[in-house]
Amino acid sequence: MKKATIILAIVITILCLNKETKVVIPKESIRFRVIANSNKEEDQALKKEVVRNLSSNVKMLEFSPKDLINSRETIKNSIPDFQEVIEKTLEENQANLEYKINYGMNYFPEKEYKGVTYEEGEYESLVITLGNGLGENFWCVLFPPLCLLEADKEETEEVEYTSFVKEIIDKYF
Repeated sequence: MKKATIILAIVITILCLNKETKVVIPKESIRFRVIANSNKEEDQALKKEVVRNLSSNVKMLEFSPKDLINSRETIKNSIPDFQEVIEKTLEENQANLEYKINYGMNYFPEKEYKGVTYEEGEYESLVITLGNGLGENFWCVLFPPLCLLEADKEETEEVEYTSFVKEIIDKYF
């Protein structure tokens, strides 16, 4: 009986450790999106540079974890700083592109990321459109803060989680 209880406990532990978690964006959230001019390599590189340069501004935004109204004001008040960073980035990259910043309700297409599908729709968001805005985009959630601005597909590796208990079971059973 004692052996069966131990095995049951091990199986439950393995199932709990291997369970994937689903990321859910709260209804009261504010998204952030940077849309590239096109999918040409240089336009995608410029988009990534804009995101990288804006990351310190985004990280400095001070949000009260449950205060959507103040978070809206913080974002609106930060738009001139975002404009300055974008203009400097375009200048440094000798990119003769116009850009638009729109804070309000904006359309987001359906997106699948790491097995989670995010529904299309109109969402409260800060959207920066570079040039024609016909390229792939970067997006994350500003409020509540769920942005990982420094992460980039090419620069990150998948993390593999292992379970000591599972390894023992696999080895002996």
